Amino acid sequence: MNQKETVLSVMKDADRPLRSGEIAELAGLDKKEVDKAMKELQTEALIFSPKRCFWQASDS
Repeated sequence: MNQKETVLSVMKDADRPLRSGEIAELAGLDKKEVDKAMKELQTEALIFSPKRCFWQASDS
């Protein structure tokens, strides 16, 4: 599983929106790697921000 898939999996398993630091901790990745993966996921509309600095997986 690549970093993008790992980040998306952590977000889908969470029952609430998460900050990137929380995602990095849960995924066991460096925060910079998580930020890069999240930028790609956002571009692909796979994640969204329900409130500032918090992210969650899209329902689709």
